[in-house]
Amino acid sequence: MLALLSGEGNSMRLPSKISDRILEAALARKLAPGSRLGESQLAALFACSRTLVREALIRLAERGVVTVSARRGWYLAKPSRDQAREAFEARLVVETGLLRHAARPNMRQIMRLRGHIERQRKALLGDDAGLRSFLLGDFHACLAEVLGNHLLAVTVRDLTVRTTLAATHHQSRDEAAHSFAEHEAIVAALEAGDIAQAERCMAVHLGTWEAKLRIPADADPLQQLRDALEPVVPSAQPLHTSSAGEEGRKPTSPP
Repeated sequence: MLALLSGEGNSMRLPSKISDRILEAALARKLAPGSRLGESQLAALFACSRTLVREALIRLAERGVVTVSARRGWYLAKPSRDQAREAFEARLVVETGLLRHAARPNMRQIMRLRGHIERQRKALLGDDAGLRSFLLGDFHACLAEVLGNHLLAVTVRDLTVRTTLAATHHQSRDEAAHSFAEHEAIVAALEAGDIAQAERCMAVHLGTWEAKLRIPADADPLQQLRDALEPVVPSAQPLHTSSAGEEGRKPTSPP
């Protein structure tokens, strides 16, 4: 099915289509953080050259969605807790600022937002957690597009993908319903012409990211080794002083 993309326009557009598909899969949590993105496999799926695949992956790497290792290849990013925090802080600045400077949406714009809200509502009633995740994330990029800033829409989509990759689990149905209710409140405020209230709703929505995603604290990289090297005998000296103690001890003459 993916190979059909080879017939959608010329090769100049294909890298963008490949990168869009990867972004969509990440938003839907169909690709796990740290997933390997093999050039050969992607070229086969999209029926194109590895050169075009590499171009798509380079674009995603520049946007912080993909990482590359000279020996190991391309991987979907696996953001740390600090990186997730920074991404959410960036989203808060960008998305509240976008609303703060927005003009009152016209009826056509409101209808587009309402259409997106309705798709989210239907997804919440279904069993497709991937579609639910995708639509809840896509709402933010859709909002930026509706408000007329396509450049920020791309930025918001990238940041949303990065925060999605930082999460360790699918949102539960209740958690997703809560996010949906907050989206609905934002649209209702815009429809009423209350831009300030829409901004406040967005600030609340993005300000509760830690509770929603339950991102664990970054693990201590030495913890496993530290635990393994704890003394087996409780009365033994701490490991880091043993050698020093031996070196500092003067030899004694035999009796």
